[in-house]
Amino acid sequence: MPVHPRLYRRGAVYYHRAAIPVDIADTYPKTEETFSLRTSDHREAVKRVRVAAAEVDRRFDEHRRRLAQAKEPMVEELSDLTIKQIGRMYYAYRLEEDEEVRLRGFGEKPKETIFIPPDMPLEDINALVAGRLERRDTFEERTAVVVEAEEDTRHNYARGKLDSFYMDEALEVLKWNGVDIRLNPNSPSLRKLARELQAAAIKAYKAIQERNTGEVIETPRIALAPIAPAAVPLLSQALKEWIAEKSRTSWVDKTKYEHEVWTAHFLTIAGDKPISAYGKADGRAFKAMLMKLPANWNKFDALRKLPIDQAAERAAELGMPSMSDRNVNKLLGFVGSFWRWAAKNYDECPPNPFLGLDITIKQLARDERDPFTQDELQAMFSSPIFTGCKSLSHWKEPGQLVPRDAGIFWVPLISLFTGARAGEVIQLYVDDVRLEDGVHYLDINRDGEDKRLKNASSRRRIPINETLVAIGLLDHVEVRRKQGERRLFPDLEMGADGYYSSPFSKHFSRFLDSVGIKRRTNAFHSFRHSFEDACRNTGIPDGVMDALQGHSQQGMKGRYGKGYALKVLAEEMGKLRYDGLDLSHLVPPKDSGETS
Repeated sequence: MPVHPRLYRRGAVYYHRAAIPVDIADTYPKTEETFSLRTSDHREAVKRVRVAAAEVDRRFDEHRRRLAQAKEPMVEELSDLTIKQIGRMYYAYRLEEDEEVRLRGFGEKPKETIFIPPDMPLEDINALVAGRLERRDTFEERTAVVVEAEEDTRHNYARGKLDSFYMDEALEVLKWNGVDIRLNPNSPSLRKLARELQAAAIKAYKAIQERNTGEVIETPRIALAPIAPAAVPLLSQALKEWIAEKSRTSWVDKTKYEHEVWTAHFLTIAGDKPISAYGKADGRAFKAMLMKLPANWNKFDALRKLPIDQAAERAAELGMPSMSDRNVNKLLGFVGSFWRWAAKNYDECPPNPFLGLDITIKQLARDERDPFTQDELQAMFSSPIFTGCKSLSHWKEPGQLVPRDAGIFWVPLISLFTGARAGEVIQLYVDDVRLEDGVHYLDINRDGEDKRLKNASSRRRIPINETLVAIGLLDHVEVRRKQGERRLFPDLEMGADGYYSSPFSKHFSRFLDSVGIKRRTNAFHSFRHSFEDACRNTGIPDGVMDALQGHSQQGMKGRYGKGYALKVLAEEMGKLRYDGLDLSHLVPPKDSGETS
């Protein structure tokens, strides 16, 4: 076999010997890297010296890296997210270390007959014997060590006690490739990091014990991006600024929560890096993960305890159906919206990593939700809510009560004859029903702390159709006005997410199901499609229909003028009808009250 340049023989034993490279010779702690290969067999020595040479070269490179790092300024503090990521990396390292033990196997190697030359130095004899008689722990001994270590670590963790082991581990982990952080040793982050490693070790011990019972516990594959230079903010810090600003200006709690959750998931996938360090590859990786992830993934027992990247892989292994393309696009939009904001706020911001990554949806927007058919509309407005139910809480059961003073009666009817969204109707104030130039109309606005509009074009005036007047909408408004109510439908409460439409949508889905007309492609939003069809069928111009529904005007025509006059809208609204739909039973007898 060929002779390796670093292989030499002393007595009967072969050694690795290498001079220290000139560029690090002055700072390296040794004058040469010389050590026994613990073999007297030439073929085995050649194999071992190759491995040893690669390891020594790695040490040289590591020394160069630390010299370069020492020239960089110290980091005074680590972000909470960086500490969490290092903890995950340490957890993976512990499991990888355990996997290596299992790959070597447990038990004790059989003893061999060893030939020792008479002139071999004592240190070489000891090395040779140690190499041949290397003893490995038995499975039982290894298990006992893990149990004892876990108990000791849990005991200290519960009491907030950090021994020197984990403080030393924290300093060592900061030197790892992929971490490379020169942290001020007096930084309070060092203790936080040591405690995070302590917690990661407890989780690792638990996973190792599960392996000891035969459970398959995968070792995570985790990489951590280097710490950000002081001049460029970490993504985690920029996200905090973005969320704080948007929460002050336009976001409700639900919007804030959604953006916080999914940008945090992006951090899990791409790592916490300087914002200048992100690129298209990070966007693609996040998209690839989403395309494997089921909708409501954290409700599945097999996934809920896993980090999102592992949950996506596990879902793919199990053959679980992934979320819809439209939902993937929605979540990409949550994260992409940060980068649009960042481009306006940071000179260092790269091109949006999510630009152009949306999945092309072949289905037309109008095909996502069907309009209600004539038979479905007739079934809805012939149900107990509109013909007589047992009570408000038993609205499915026939009875004597027609709840003309309740939102569940009026909201579907108003949407049918206005095309308004559920939230726009439910949030109406009594004063939003107005009269101008002889035209009664609904003023859709966001003039109130509890009001929300989808966009600027959603603000509009909608003349009240004569059918709604005949059924008694203006009478209902007058009753609410005399009662001193602020809201037109005070019985419909806002959801925990800050939207009135959320709880009502659940009610309406149950309502459709109770009438026997619930389909995958119909929902409350189907009223908007029904309204559009009715407008077309009765000759209402597209421009008027867009104005009534709050659709934005495209191109230059959307930039000039104030839109259609109220009287023009009223004249066109007067044409609206639903051929074949009979609502005569909803018109109350003269002199009747609101509730019967």
